[in-house]
Amino acid sequence: MAYATINPYSGETVKSFADATDGEVDAAIAAADQAFQTWKTSSFKDRAAVMHKAADILRRDCDAYARLLTLEMGKLIGEARAEVTLSADIFDYYAVNAERLLAPEKLPVADKAEGEAMLVCEPLGVLLAIEPWNFPYYQIARIIAPQLSAGNTMLLKHASNVPQSAAAFEKLMLEAGLPKGAFLNLYATRSQINRILNDPRVHGVALTGSEGAGATVAAEAGKALKKSTMELGGSDAFIVLADADLEKTVKWAVFGRHWNGGQVCVSSKRMIVADEIYDDFVEKYRKGVAGLKAGDPFDPSTTLAPLSSQGAADEIREKIAEAVGYGAKAEEVGPPVPNQGAFVQPTILTDLGDDNPARHWEFFGPVSMLFRAKDEDDAIRIANDSPFGLGGSIFTHDTRRGAELARRIDTGMVFINHPTMVKADLPFGGVKRSGYGRELLGLGIKEFVNHKLIDVVDIDAPF
Repeated sequence: MAYATINPYSGETVKSFADATDGEVDAAIAAADQAFQTWKTSSFKDRAAVMHKAADILRRDCDAYARLLTLEMGKLIGEARAEVTLSADIFDYYAVNAERLLAPEKLPVADKAEGEAMLVCEPLGVLLAIEPWNFPYYQIARIIAPQLSAGNTMLLKHASNVPQSAAAFEKLMLEAGLPKGAFLNLYATRSQINRILNDPRVHGVALTGSEGAGATVAAEAGKALKKSTMELGGSDAFIVLADADLEKTVKWAVFGRHWNGGQVCVSSKRMIVADEIYDDFVEKYRKGVAGLKAGDPFDPSTTLAPLSSQGAADEIREKIAEAVGYGAKAEEVGPPVPNQGAFVQPTILTDLGDDNPARHWEFFGPVSMLFRAKDEDDAIRIANDSPFGLGGSIFTHDTRRGAELARRIDTGMVFINHPTMVKADLPFGGVKRSGYGRELLGLGIKEFVNHKLIDVVDIDAPF
């Protein structure tokens, strides 16, 4: 897998790590299973203390954790600090709410013959998390905070380009007081993922990543009869109705497409703009994008980050060229990006006809697809003309109307007058090829528990 920290801005290989051996993988599974035997019986109070402590450490050492994100995947230093804080918020959320979310539920039964029925939530055991590089801490926090709080134990297979971030989180949880073995980072290979999933002590897998990775892992989990959740790609629609506050909307559009270098599953990739204001929007949007400053992600004045790797930058350029080959028009915007670093020139794609397959692609970088909508129905049609169904947004002065239209969009999340948002107290997940399952809130913590029925029945036997 070639686990290595390669600075996307300087191109320097900072540190590399050896792949895990099969023996190390087997030992990790055994350690996680052993830790589960005691962790599953721990009190919510004890689990909450660990979650609160992890949050406190993240906030205390925010700058140090943030610097590692910027070093490994090129995240702007301000955005890196925000990710550390968001991760801390997630730990605190479950520290406060896990016991309530998993409280036994008394079931209303029709008659006494059915007994006194109750649903209880019990942990399953060892789980595998497979996470991507674009949010190295947040992706870990949003799976381990709920699942550790539920009493499960976790193995982590992180992206190969953020190995130090993965190791930092294992160290964080130990410092927070989590029992040894309850959360372990593995520099696992692809074949070892199958080895893990087919071990009877492992009871599920949560993956955030590409469609291809999701399909492969979901198939293997299915063959092994293991529960899985998949958070996959997205191509969020950013619908602008004719009555929207254009100045405010354009600012959100520029931010919504270009934060984290445009490398976000829920960034605003498809701008769908009402015909009456389309030209005005494009003019203002072009100016806003041109105002972005590409440069050193450690410099607080930088507003456009490099991509995570030179390979990622090359892939985006190839996809732009393919889209143009199918008939799209590509416009590079703003001053030339630096030659140093894995930068891609911000690009606007237009004239994406119904027969252009690029309109269905996910561009994971600073590439905006713009569509002109004849009316509201046409805007919804374009929004739903996607294999993805993760998030989306509608900008309008009439927020009630916006909420009504949101019900017609085939996604897991829709925001009115704001790009798709990630917060500790909002659920996350999608439909269609964006995957299945939900993370965060009660939806997330209940993905990997046994919903056990306990029914106390005290009646005479029929014979």
